Amino acid sequence: MGNTLAGWLQALALVGALALCYRPLGDYIARVLTTSKHLRVERGVYKLIGVDGDADQRWPVYLRSVVAFSAVSVLFLYGLIRLQGWLLLNLGVPQMDGHQAWNTAISFVANTNWQSYAGESAMGHLAQMAGLAVQNFVSAAVGIAVVAALIRGFTRNRTDRVGNFWVDLVRINLRLLLPISIVFALVLAASGVIQNFHGFTEVTTLGGDVQRIPGGPVASQEVIKLLGTNGGGFFNANSAHPFENPTGFSNLVEIFLLLVIPFALPRTFGRMVGDNRQGYAIVAVMGLFWVASTALLTWSEVAHHGSALQAAGAAMEGKEQRFGIAASTLFASSTTLTSTGAVNSFHDSFTPFGGGLTVFNMMLGEIAPGGTGSGLYGMLILAVVAVFVAGLMVGRTPEYLGKKLGGREMKFASLYILTTPTLVLVGTGVAMALPGERAGMLNSGAHGFSEVLYAFTSAANNNGSAFGGITVNTDWYDTALGLAMIFGRLLPIVFVLALAGSLAQQQPVPATPGTLPTHKPLFVGLLSGVILIVVGLTYFPALALGPIAEGLS
Repeated sequence: MGNTLAGWLQALALVGALALCYRPLGDYIARVLTTSKHLRVERGVYKLIGVDGDADQRWPVYLRSVVAFSAVSVLFLYGLIRLQGWLLLNLGVPQMDGHQAWNTAISFVANTNWQSYAGESAMGHLAQMAGLAVQNFVSAAVGIAVVAALIRGFTRNRTDRVGNFWVDLVRINLRLLLPISIVFALVLAASGVIQNFHGFTEVTTLGGDVQRIPGGPVASQEVIKLLGTNGGGFFNANSAHPFENPTGFSNLVEIFLLLVIPFALPRTFGRMVGDNRQGYAIVAVMGLFWVASTALLTWSEVAHHGSALQAAGAAMEGKEQRFGIAASTLFASSTTLTSTGAVNSFHDSFTPFGGGLTVFNMMLGEIAPGGTGSGLYGMLILAVVAVFVAGLMVGRTPEYLGKKLGGREMKFASLYILTTPTLVLVGTGVAMALPGERAGMLNSGAHGFSEVLYAFTSAANNNGSAFGGITVNTDWYDTALGLAMIFGRLLPIVFVLALAGSLAQQQPVPATPGTLPTHKPLFVGLLSGVILIVVGLTYFPALALGPIAEGLS
């Protein structure tokens, strides 16, 4: 069986597995987010942190809880990384310098997991487990908690309460992320992903050289890195490393993990708003973009334009040689359409149009299906815009799920949409204007510009994958990308929660013959068009200067 056929069979198996999980997992998440019952362990946690589990919060209080939790998490992780040289299981790894530690702490708290370091040589086991892996859990839970608050904004009426952040955070971790992680950590370990507390083992190669082989608790971190759409690898090579991704089976499991919760959340949305058809419409849009991106990306790598690529039979540079092009592009498309950032191939080595597609996937806002929670709330914001556009076309006040969308709601939606492009384009422009930062590009011309554009797109969209080539471990890039990550995470959350509060205060309006049905194919097409026009075209001039110019040259 050829690698291409095997890759497409993997894609079909993946679609089948996701379809089987859509309903039961989505329904389960809805029960987790709506039940009034607290587990005994949850009540213990609430008592420990001084929280009333039965008290709901206004949206400003919910927001302050998110920001406070994120700030404390950054400080804790920064201190742990800076002090790791004096902690247990440090493997002799020294402390990380201040700028890089600040960048890393923000990266993992913001669910970005941008890594300007090699994990096996810069992090000890304790820092990986107690620092990075813990943030993989809680940062993913924050995203789901925020989208839960937004959904409550649609379902609640004449109230200023959108839920309790601390209750959501605890429940999502204990009832959702932790159980699934335990099961699939065992699956990954059984498939060959290492799980131990070994340090470096020196072995003699066939050539007579001595090589240091790293060990570590990889499987336990690998599973939440993918399940929580985090992406930070235990090793520098990420999921291209055989200790993180040893077989074709593990490769398929890892892709499944990074997609399963984001694709199940539309079902959760449908259940919570009382109309499963709304979830089907949202997941249909997500699925259309995911299938189109995967097909185009695979085609761009298989077409192999150019004499050297035609002689080789494919664009195999930087690809996962064990799995072939199809499995590499399936992983690349899935990881850039979510906020995962894990990689099993080198995006910098993709063909110009293939690399451009990975950038474009992130520029869409990572909504197909997006990160855990962040993908769905990004899609719902665009659904609000689509309904507003439809209302303008027919000359009536737009309504979505029984809530009127007036000037206040559209301001929040507009600010959400404008935030990330501003961070990406301003950051890229400043970097290209500074001679010292341009010198960090490995390549000149359009490809070098693509390296910088990819870095800021990945940071501001909380993806974390790297195009490669560019040297980002400098004080300026550590600071600039760190700011892009933290603002790209928190500012959209501000507007999402503000929108949730505004919607929750409204009195629902009954549907009329003039109300736009938001569960039919017409709305699926309208929403898809809004995504491409409102979001995609924002970045077209930058794409024209980078991957498009390189591909046409």
